[in-house]
Amino acid sequence: MSASRTNVGFVGLGHMGGNMAARFLAAGYPVYGEERSREHAQELIEQGLQWCDTPRAVAEAAAVVFTSVPDDDALEEVASRPDGILAGLAAGKTWVDVSTVSPQVSRELAGRADAQGARMLDAPVSGSVPQVQSGTLTIMVGGDEAAYREVEPLLRELGTPNYVGDNGQGLALKLAINISLAVQMLAFAEGLLLAERSGVDRQRALDVMAASPIGSPMLRARASIILDPPAEAWFDLRFMHKDIALALETARELQIPLPTAERADLVLAEAEELGYERRDLAALFQALEQIADTPPEE
Repeated sequence: MSASRTNVGFVGLGHMGGNMAARFLAAGYPVYGEERSREHAQELIEQGLQWCDTPRAVAEAAAVVFTSVPDDDALEEVASRPDGILAGLAAGKTWVDVSTVSPQVSRELAGRADAQGARMLDAPVSGSVPQVQSGTLTIMVGGDEAAYREVEPLLRELGTPNYVGDNGQGLALKLAINISLAVQMLAFAEGLLLAERSGVDRQRALDVMAASPIGSPMLRARASIILDPPAEAWFDLRFMHKDIALALETARELQIPLPTAERADLVLAEAEELGYERRDLAALFQALEQIADTPPEE
């Protein structure tokens, strides 16, 4: 599968999808794209993206269609409406969904694609905007293995793809990873708050903690923004909360306990109520500070 003959399509050109599309454009692939607002895609259009008015038009133009959308409802909408992806997904085409959605919803859509002679892969990614831009995402792929082998060169433009099994299993692994990311960030924020309120300089505490054995790659990557999160989030706190909710839903179906995910779910919900939903996950520290300074209700 080479850049000279493979048309790539993107439905959803937000932080993640837009940066993925930019990588394919830079690599020389013809890229077709659709987003709710053409204005949001203008920079990509100037880079060579060929605009489509509907998801169906993207599916008709591209051999491999990527979707990058926020949740189950958005995926169902772009897939199933009359001018949606399934309406334009001809036999032999491949649909690669990099969104983090429920494994059940993904499997249902994969079945519908299969009935049309097409293939759908769930390929959620681990990493944020910096990893997209550097092409260092970790990609977990579920679905038909032959379809995966065909699109593997495309996925390598984005990072390191890993075939993990049947439809839905890439998503299950992504949810497993995000439990750890949420809990790590929460535990780091708790420790930093404890150190600061004990009189340790907050920057010194952060530096030592990040350099210690607890400093995972995710925490070290975010160390520079924990005390001052950027206005434009790498990964919105609300999306992490959504992913934890999906993990808990899956755990209930499997009848297994996820005690730390349950606690993270509660704190993420409280942070959203305080207005941090569109801030980066690193803002959990600021949310905990605010919670600590809020007098208890009498």
